[in-house]
Amino acid sequence: MTAGSRGDVAPFTGLGLGLARAGHAVTLVTHGCFEPLVAGSGLGFHPLPVDPRAELDSARGRGLHRSATGAGKMVRAVGLARAALARMTDGLIAAAEKSDVLLLSGSLGPVGHAIAEALELPSMGVHLQPLSPTREFAPPLLGGGHFGGPANRLAGHGVNLAVERVFSAAVPAVRARLGLPPARLGTALRIRAGMRRPVHHGFSPLVVPRPHDWRPGLEVCGYWWPYDGDERLPAALREFLDAGPPPVFVGLGSATVPDPARLSGTIVRALRRAGLRGVVQRGWGGLAAAGDDMLTIGEVPHSALFPRMAAVVHHAGAGTTAAGLRAGVPAVPLPVQFDEGFWAERLISLGVAPCAVPLRGLTADSLAAALVRATRVASYRERAAALGALIREEDGIAPVLAAVERVAG
Repeated sequence: MTAGSRGDVAPFTGLGLGLARAGHAVTLVTHGCFEPLVAGSGLGFHPLPVDPRAELDSARGRGLHRSATGAGKMVRAVGLARAALARMTDGLIAAAEKSDVLLLSGSLGPVGHAIAEALELPSMGVHLQPLSPTREFAPPLLGGGHFGGPANRLAGHGVNLAVERVFSAAVPAVRARLGLPPARLGTALRIRAGMRRPVHHGFSPLVVPRPHDWRPGLEVCGYWWPYDGDERLPAALREFLDAGPPPVFVGLGSATVPDPARLSGTIVRALRRAGLRGVVQRGWGGLAAAGDDMLTIGEVPHSALFPRMAAVVHHAGAGTTAAGLRAGVPAVPLPVQFDEGFWAERLISLGVAPCAVPLRGLTADSLAAALVRATRVASYRERAAALGALIREEDGIAPVLAAVERVAG
């Protein structure tokens, strides 16, 4: 069960496929608009209402652009998520009633655990970000940084209190509907109790080592790679790639932007100033580029495209960050919001990105300078290639499969 943008869904198609190949019947429970992600995989699909792209395009969703800080975006996002969750609860319960084990993303954990408790089903977390508080880094949802050990951990608990507001109405309603007694000590303790369940994290320990102060039961497994189906690239894209030196990929995934035309122009000018060809992905932001040295594309498998790039420029979402690391190519992160600043910092610390160029305040000169460094300083390419080879050897599915088989009997 998961909710959110494409990046919050796609990794679970790969995790689900791994469990299915081991003999389990797996159903992906998420927004109906993502059903094409599992087409041909053999996985089941249970659609939930709410179109996340439409939500981001709404007046409330566009309000996220008006917040310059991670905390400000968090406050606005809480209201958006609460309204969406209320419309999804019936679908979550219906899906759970046909299941034996619930694997819950961080976006649905508390309400999912309440449903599991009522139906007497085992449940565990499957998270794409490190959401549990730690002294070792600040909460990823605040955009990264380091406040110092005690402050990092305190901020982590503060973010969890903000997340609690998303579920403060849904969890009691679910408990009442399914015949559970009210949580006597309040929703907060109920949610924190849920956080003590096993949680498997779908990112590499080479990228985010398991914090030393995490409790037992919080495991870092390795990445869960999306099911890509037919990995052949479109003919026009193959022809463009073959017509010259490796280009640079530019894409913002599911991020939306207030002025797509202006941003697209800035990106094209930056690529040309750096002397680079570009493959620009439309994404939810509606980017576009034209000219013999530029190609605009829709959705294509990152696993097939990224290894042919000179570098990847992206919003530093968890999934796109993972795909770039797997491909073994340098990155230039353009973080927009939430955990993207955290992943951007990781790319820099790993030596595969020269710097972050936050989307707010982006200029052609700043992006061009970062692109020159990423593509012409050999250390970024060498470090990315070495790290990519190690990451490709990891098996992030095996620990989850072992846990499922323990609880499923």
